[in-house]
Amino acid sequence: MDFFAALGPACLTFDPCQARQSVVTWEFAQFTGELLMPRLRILVIATSITLAVYSQHSNGRAPLASASGGTAQAKASTAAPGAEISAVNPFLSPSTLPFEAPPFDKIRDGDYQPALEEGMKQHLEEINKIADNPDAPTFENTFIPMEKSGQLLSRVRRAFSAVTGANTNDVLQNVQQIEAPKFAEHQDAIVLNGKLFKRIETIYNQRDSLKLDPESKRLVEVTYKDFVRGGAKLSDADKAKLKDLNKEESTLRNQFTKKLLAGTKAGALVVDDKAKLDGLSDGDIAAASQAAASRKMEGKWVIPLQNTTQQPALQNLNDRATREQLFKASWNRAEKGDDNDTRELISRIAQIRAEQAKLLGFSSYAAWKLEDQMAKTPETAITFMDKLAPAATARAEREAKDIQDVIDQQKGGFKVEAWDWNHYSEQVRKARYDLDESQIKPYFELDNVLRNGVFYAANQLYGITFKERKDIPVWQPDVRVFEVFDKDGTSMALFYCDYFKRDNKQGGAWMSNLVAQSKLLGTKPVVFNVANFSKPAPGQPALLSFDDVITMFHEFGHGLHGIFANSEYPSLSGSATARDFVEFPSQFNEHWATDPKVFANYAKNYKTGAPMPQGLVDKLKKAKTFNKGYDMTELLGAALLDMSWHSLSADAPKQDPDKFEMDALAKAKINPSYVPPRYRSSYFQHIWGNGYAAGYYAYLWTEMLADDAFQGFVDKGGLTRENGDRFRAMILSQGNTQDLATLYRNWRGKDPSIEPMLLNRGLKEAPPTKQ
Repeated sequence: MDFFAALGPACLTFDPCQARQSVVTWEFAQFTGELLMPRLRILVIATSITLAVYSQHSNGRAPLASASGGTAQAKASTAAPGAEISAVNPFLSPSTLPFEAPPFDKIRDGDYQPALEEGMKQHLEEINKIADNPDAPTFENTFIPMEKSGQLLSRVRRAFSAVTGANTNDVLQNVQQIEAPKFAEHQDAIVLNGKLFKRIETIYNQRDSLKLDPESKRLVEVTYKDFVRGGAKLSDADKAKLKDLNKEESTLRNQFTKKLLAGTKAGALVVDDKAKLDGLSDGDIAAASQAAASRKMEGKWVIPLQNTTQQPALQNLNDRATREQLFKASWNRAEKGDDNDTRELISRIAQIRAEQAKLLGFSSYAAWKLEDQMAKTPETAITFMDKLAPAATARAEREAKDIQDVIDQQKGGFKVEAWDWNHYSEQVRKARYDLDESQIKPYFELDNVLRNGVFYAANQLYGITFKERKDIPVWQPDVRVFEVFDKDGTSMALFYCDYFKRDNKQGGAWMSNLVAQSKLLGTKPVVFNVANFSKPAPGQPALLSFDDVITMFHEFGHGLHGIFANSEYPSLSGSATARDFVEFPSQFNEHWATDPKVFANYAKNYKTGAPMPQGLVDKLKKAKTFNKGYDMTELLGAALLDMSWHSLSADAPKQDPDKFEMDALAKAKINPSYVPPRYRSSYFQHIWGNGYAAGYYAYLWTEMLADDAFQGFVDKGGLTRENGDRFRAMILSQGNTQDLATLYRNWRGKDPSIEPMLLNRGLKEAPPTKQ
């Protein structure tokens, strides 16, 4: 059933979608939350959680985007709890638009809540009909109708998830708050339905004698294990306890997201003296002025906060006091003792998860979470990270020494702190590689990177082409839509992209589906990417940093995972995979940003069209592993914080977040004075609001897969259609239709090696070239 499909955004790229400031990529993973079945849970969380963002409009909603990219007159209405659904609600029937894309020009805020509630009602009726079927259970009368169930709920949930992530307002936030506990109850009504599980268990026990095709057998096994992991075998008393915990956790997760979004907006640095912005470009200063004007703060400048600890402006701000203020605004955004303080929430969420895990028979939430991942156990994930930590921290120490040398040479008279790192590391980079980011940005204009970089690489590897559609309704005028055509010219998907930061948009970058692929349902993929690049002042070009370029390639890698999906069942389609596999296609796709053929096709001056001079290309290439000790260490800090929180037992007392964080980082030998974790506990959206709890290590794990996979391409000729078609057929199109370790091994011919990752990330010196 579509309800079981793991559709949420990948990457909560919310940031990293890899270890990068600009990527978070679930990436926003609205993938979400989980304590129950990772895929079942998805719908609940992706719909209930996300985002508490403030409306930019006085009427409580953003204007609707019209098909032409303009705005349609908004007809705001706030649905009351339990509101009856209107016969003209646009979600009641499948969309008549191409690929069943949501009709955002017709959807009003008041349509979501009644459609969500009607969707849950219909879905539960469909599930109960399956459970109550008097006929003996078969694959055809149990699993097929389960896969087909919940289609109304899926339609509204996907659209709701998209707008609450990228274009929310007070009305939609209110719906989230009301519906969060209802979704948890709905989830439990399915997972803990004893009659339904008995049918699933019967078929599971007979699976080897039923002559099922491999994908159908995989569906049976995955669904059975998900139900067991979700509590289907618990006693009635323990099921009741689990339901209460699930409901409380869902409510608190939603509150966390809402508080964090509000705290991040309120935490923006307000500057009243332009001199304090010395070092920022004219474009950055104009954007800061525009940000202040949008908040009715005329005569001031506002630097909004990004989701990560470090902030982009720290690189260029010359005034150290301003840098410190900006860093601390980020570091303390959710720890001000006000209504947006998240510490009490996360302490309780951690307790709840430990209690959930104990009920299900596990020593910790991490032990429960990793059982169906590639790593299998927390010990395996921690051992993997332990192999990286010494090399990463040692390199970071060397980088810190280089930075301190620059400070001392300039007679700075201070020791390097976190707010100094980006500023002085940029100076080190300039000195060592004669490379200045201001030299690079003119060659990375957003539209050119998209068309002649991201799309071009996909064409070279897979033969697909893209045509912009201006007749498809979107949720906000900045959003663009492209139709995707296969190598034979067949129309195969729609791709939406929403790249610019807004105050009512969740931080980071992510991918998700508006429609998921399924042969059973006859649906083709509608995929979207979201990012938070700085929007230029009117009339100015959108110039990207190289990290932003990598983010675009990263998120589109997730997009390809959805676009190339070719599964029978929606539950196994596209990015419905384990957390420590889902970031693999995206991190792999990053490599093509620096492929010489691809790079030469898009790295062109936005004014003249001239290619980036070879000397500048060579400098960029030489600087590839610059600052990688810092990058890896801050990511390890966040991943180890995540694992520490979710390794708590149910018997552990409620934790003080600040002390817990300090002790965990000290144990990991991470020095937050100059290498703080990418996310502090109090604003770690990935693990408290999205689906990366006990799973943030996956970014590191999938770097290993991605670098090993790219080495496989290199060994066989690199950027070729033959390599691309084989990767598409054996990896990108397969979703979760096979055991993922086996899937990788069959394609690569061996298990992944950590060596390419160590070399590619600058943590190990390459052997000398033989003469």
